[in-house]
Formats: sequence, structure tokens, C-alpha cells
Amino acid sequence: MNKEEQIIMGFRDLYNKMVWLNKDKMEESLKGHTPSEVHCIEYIEKNIDSNVTKLAEFFYMTRGAISKLTKKLIKKGLIESYQKADNKKEIYFKLTEQGKVIFNIHEELHKEFRERDKIVFDQITDAQLDSMLSFVEKYRAHLDAEIKKQDKDLKQE
Repeated sequence: MNKEEQIIMGFRDLYNKMVWLNKDKMEESLKGHTPSEVHCIEYIEKNIDSNVTKLAEFFYMTRGAISKLTKKLIKKGLIESYQKADNKKEIYFKLTEQGKVIFNIHEELHKEFRERDKIVFDQITDAQLDSMLSFVEKYRAHLDAEIKKQDKDLKQE
């Protein structure tokens, strides 16, 4: 296996281990909510004027799938829709008080997981972190370009 393959396998292995380690605590604390719902709630809270299009682009999902998801969250009382006075066409989402509770539980869990993993990050220099961040950004830009090349317009699906 060459170094590129080792890096990709390493990312996959890290991701799978993080998911496995975090899974029980996440499921226990966020009972009754799917990961997609929780991450949609997180995005809405962190991004002002979230709408179906922005959510679909961020999650690489179709607008139809996001519409289904947001309807489910509205039905559960976790988000609500609104329109702006100057744009009655577009529908935006914001969290309800109940949605903010779920958001805060999720944030606290991530804080706990970061604290658990802090021992590793404390051993890494700023230069090493900068190098890793640079690689991740270059790889992200490459994948974005490949997605664009394939003309994967998720908004139209």
C-alpha cells in the first residue's frame, strides 16, 4: 500500500473509530433523533437564514430529501419555518426552543469528545496542525472540483 492509500485508509479508520466510540453516548443522549436530524439542527443553528437549497448543498443531498427531513423536524417541533418581509418566495428555518435543547446536547457531547481526544492534539505542534489543515483544504478543493466536473447538480435531482 502506498502512502496515498495509507492516508485515505487512515482517514477512514479514524472516522469509523470516532463514530464507534461516540455512537452509544450520542444515541443515549439524543434518543429519538437520527444523526441526519441532529446534523440538520446543528447546521440551522450555526447558519443564519438556512433554507432547503443551502442544506441540500451542504449535505450533498437532494432538495427533495432535505424537504422531507425538514418537514419531519417541523412535525417534531424542533424547527420552524419563516419568510422574510422582502422575499415571500423563499422559506427559511430556525430552531425552536426544543430544537435548541437538542443542539446544546449535541454541542456538549462534541465538547466532551474533544476533551477526551485533547491528549493527542496537545502533542502536536502548530506547524504540524497547519500542515494537516493545508492538506485537508487542498484535498477538499480537489474533491469540490471533481464534483463540479461531474456536473452533479444536486439541486435538480
